[in-house]
Amino acid sequence: MNGLNMNSFKKAIRPKEEDFAGFSCNIPQLITHRINQFNGFFFENKDSSLKINNGTIICSMETAKQKYSSILAEKNIKDLSSYEEGLFIYVPKDAQIDLPLQILDIIKAEDSILINSKSIIIIGENSKLKLICCDDTVNNKSSISENSLQIFLEDNSSLEYYKMENINNSSSIFTETNFILASNASLTTFWLSINGGNIRNKLNVSFEGEHSKAELYGLYLADRDQKVLNEISVKHNKPNCISTQLYKGILDDSAEAEFKGHINVGKNAYLTEATQNNRNILLTDKARVNTQPFLEIYNDDVKCSHGATVGQLDQSAMFYMRSRGITERSARMLLMYAFCNEVLSKASLQELKDKLQDIIKRRLHGELSSCENCVLVCNNPCESMDVDITKIN
Repeated sequence: MNGLNMNSFKKAIRPKEEDFAGFSCNIPQLITHRINQFNGFFFENKDSSLKINNGTIICSMETAKQKYSSILAEKNIKDLSSYEEGLFIYVPKDAQIDLPLQILDIIKAEDSILINSKSIIIIGENSKLKLICCDDTVNNKSSISENSLQIFLEDNSSLEYYKMENINNSSSIFTETNFILASNASLTTFWLSINGGNIRNKLNVSFEGEHSKAELYGLYLADRDQKVLNEISVKHNKPNCISTQLYKGILDDSAEAEFKGHINVGKNAYLTEATQNNRNILLTDKARVNTQPFLEIYNDDVKCSHGATVGQLDQSAMFYMRSRGITERSARMLLMYAFCNEVLSKASLQELKDKLQDIIKRRLHGELSSCENCVLVCNNPCESMDVDITKIN
């Protein structure tokens, strides 16, 4: 727990729903099926947003263990009794939900609290789902969130998964997410760590069927004395599968980041294609990053590669922009935004992509505050500049 004094944190109890009445999603243009979790507890919406008429089940883990034990039994989940607080989502065979599901995981407390949440999501055969998970804090009180999530993608299923972490500097998130892919499954993830005192993300992908694909994208921004860890494990257990990883980070002040990437290709996983890339920009001499890409291969008939970079902003690109009359500060902002946009551009939800680009711009200004003199002023028209952005990407 990185030296945290756990004795000062109290286990979260189920809050009152009215305590969160003033909270609203900061992506108003995005139309979704909303799912609310307050301090780790599932609250069913009182409107019709969760009434999806295709057999989809959305409920608490406590309800799932009582009513849908037969579905859970098929997955042979260990220690199911420990799944107390948390969420259960089941998308049946041949289903396609018309709108994305959006899980709002909101933390609000008067005292320092410890949240423990374990959730399970099952996407049935030939089904498709877009899922957005938002972690946010309402006030500046300290909290520790320990979240565990298991997601099963059955044959020919598809998942586009967005995870956005934006918590206060006094709080910590420790998340472990396991993706289990059957045959011909397709997974795309976007992991965006925007703000937080201490963030640990552990992501595990296991290929348990042939001809499946996983694209894993991540972006982390840290300043002050924030800490971010991304640990990614991809296990190619079956032939003819493809995995792609691209994680990028910008660190300012005395921030610290760590990237641990592990690709394991089993002896029977022939015709595997796997790539892993981690790129980082350090804005100060005090910022630190430790990157550890690693390949473990037990088959010769594969295409695998990995790479990692740690550096500063491109001085030649800085000179190019300064020569066109752009201030040094604005040139730095453009370079950082272009660096981030390689990840953001992969998203398919246009309304979400637009908002994420806006959030990243404001985050680069510092703590999501606006800056009147910057070329990347958000939600306001800015002066057009004669700059070829391809030269600074």
